[in-house]
Amino acid sequence: MGTQTSHPRLETAYAELAPKLQRSVGRNVRAPDCLIEEACQIAWSRWLVHQDEVAPGSMLGWLTTTATREALRLLKLQSRHVSLDAPSPPEGQVVELPVRTPGPEQMVEFRDRLAEVRQLPVRQQTAVWMQSFGYDYREIAARTGSTRRTVERQLKQARRRLFDDN
Repeated sequence: MGTQTSHPRLETAYAELAPKLQRSVGRNVRAPDCLIEEACQIAWSRWLVHQDEVAPGSMLGWLTTTATREALRLLKLQSRHVSLDAPSPPEGQVVELPVRTPGPEQMVEFRDRLAEVRQLPVRQQTAVWMQSFGYDYREIAARTGSTRRTVERQLKQARRRLFDDN
């Protein structure tokens, strides 16, 4: 028979801070309540791992920062997926999609931007492309075998090259 480990500090903190945390994250991020709640739960689970490193007085701030970041990450992931629960248009109705064909001026600008990206070192190009496809720093680091800090540095150097030259 397994025994459950009780965390009195967690129970007390959760009862006191959970409503405040959800309100704070809800003010920081415009998202459905269920996503905010999920982000808060993830923050609480991360707190269990890092509780010895978090000072009791800064616990709400730590949880808010963690839950806000998680909510933003979940929103980004959610935007990548098409919902199968979304209502379909009535039968026979044509859905108008926005025109996505760029004009000639935009095509020239895009071509020039691509040429600038091609001038970057390969590691910076890879980081720029992966970020443009929606990967966050952690995901880029995992895919390229780099550290998160290296990815940050590569993207910062790429931005500097791309935007300071103009």
